[in-house]
Amino acid sequence: MTIFTEDKAKAILDKVIALSKADECSATLAGATEGNIRFALNSVSTSGLVDDVELAVQVAFGKRVGIATINEFDDASLERVVRRAEDLARLAPENPEFMPAIGKQQYKPSPTWSESTAAITPEFRAGVAADSIGPCREDDLVAAGFLVDSRRFVAFANSNGNFGYQKGTGFNYTCTVRTEDGQGSGWVGRSVRDASEFDADRDVRVAMRKASASAKARALEPGKYTVILEPAAVAGLVSFMMNFFDARSADEGRSFLSKQGGGNKLGEQVYDPRVNIIADPWDADAPVMPWDDEGMPRERMPIIENGKVVALNYSRYWAKEKGKRAVGQPGNLLMAGGDKSTAELIAGTDRGILVTRTWYIRMVDPQTVLLTGLTRDGTFYIENGQIKYPVKNFRFNESPVIMLNNIDELGRPVRVAGDESSLVMMLPPMKLRDFTFTSLSDAV
Repeated sequence: MTIFTEDKAKAILDKVIALSKADECSATLAGATEGNIRFALNSVSTSGLVDDVELAVQVAFGKRVGIATINEFDDASLERVVRRAEDLARLAPENPEFMPAIGKQQYKPSPTWSESTAAITPEFRAGVAADSIGPCREDDLVAAGFLVDSRRFVAFANSNGNFGYQKGTGFNYTCTVRTEDGQGSGWVGRSVRDASEFDADRDVRVAMRKASASAKARALEPGKYTVILEPAAVAGLVSFMMNFFDARSADEGRSFLSKQGGGNKLGEQVYDPRVNIIADPWDADAPVMPWDDEGMPRERMPIIENGKVVALNYSRYWAKEKGKRAVGQPGNLLMAGGDKSTAELIAGTDRGILVTRTWYIRMVDPQTVLLTGLTRDGTFYIENGQIKYPVKNFRFNESPVIMLNNIDELGRPVRVAGDESSLVMMLPPMKLRDFTFTSLSDAV
C-alpha cells in the first residue's frame, strides 16, 4: 500500500463531509502496511505483509449517532457509507453523554516516522530471523520469536472544520530461547523507533545467556523479597496501574485514586518522592501521535511529580460535567530514573531476586490495584552482588502503588511496550523491597 498523502486523504474526507445531510459528520481515514516474520523451533514458520486502508464515518442527528466503515473510496462508495451511517443514526437511541464533534484544533507534528523502519524489506526480516536462529543452533538452544514492523497514516476531519494528518512507523521484536530439554528459558524484547538501532545478533544473546543460566532452577520459599525488576517486568505492572488515572472512575469511587467521601486524590502524595512520570508526544525516544482518540491535542505534562498525582485523564464529557479543562489522553509514559543499568543494580544488592518478565497479569482488587501474575523466562537469586543460581518462577500478588512506595533504587530508563497496553513507555529497572511472592510455579 502507498501511504496516502495529506492532500489525497483530505480530498476523500472533504467529499465525505460534503455528502452528509446529518447535523454533524466526522470521518477518519487510516491505513497501514504491516510486515511480520515468525520463527519457532529454530525455523521460520510464517512471514507476511498486510495492507489495509479503512474509512470510518460517524454522523449525528441530535444525540443519535451512527457509524459505518468501508474500504472503497470511489464516489459511489463514499456516498453509500455516509448514507449507511445516517440510516443507523436515525435508528439509534439518544446518547445521554453525547458530545458534539470537536472544534478546529492545532496539532504540533511529532517525530513518529522513521525512514529506516519504513524501508524494511522481506530480506531485512529474514535477516533478523537468521541472526536470531543461527547463534541458538550453534549453542544447542531453541529460538522462537516474532518481528512486526509497520508504516501507517491517519487522517481525520469533521463538519466543524477540524482536520489532522500524520504518518508513523512501528517496530517490535520478541524472542524466547529455550534449552533443548525445555528446562531453561530466556527472553528479550525490543521496541524501537528506528530500525537502524536494532541488532538481533546482539539482543538474542541476552535471551541465550538467560536460557542457559536458568536451567535446573531451585525452589525458594514464597514470601516478601527484595527484587530487581527489569524494565519489561515493570511495564506490565505500571501500564495496568495507569488505566486507573481516569478522573471519572476516581470521582465515582471506582479507583485507588478515589477519596473517601467523594472526589479524587489529585495533588496528593501517593508514591515515593522519587517517582516522576510525564507524558510527552514529542519525546525523541518514544514519540506518539499528537492527538488522542477524541481528537484532543496531547500536551507535554507531568502525571506524577515527586510522588504526587498532578494529572488525571478528563474526557471531554467528564471535563464538561466537572468544569475542568479536557486534555488529550497520554499516548506515552516517561518515567525518570537513575544512571545505573540492571547489571549495576544487581552488583549493589546483598540478597534479592532478579525478575526478567511479569506475565499473565490479572486484577485482584481495583481499589488498591492489587495484581496477580507470574514471573517467567529467567528468575534468579542474587547474593553479594552476583547472580548465584536460577530459581523457580513465582506467582506474585502485588500492587504497583505499594511497589512504588517500596523503592530502594531506580536504574536507567529504556523503551518498552506493555503487554496489556498500547502505551509506549520509557521505564527504568527497579530495585524494590518487600515484593510479595505467594506461591511457586513449575513453568519456565
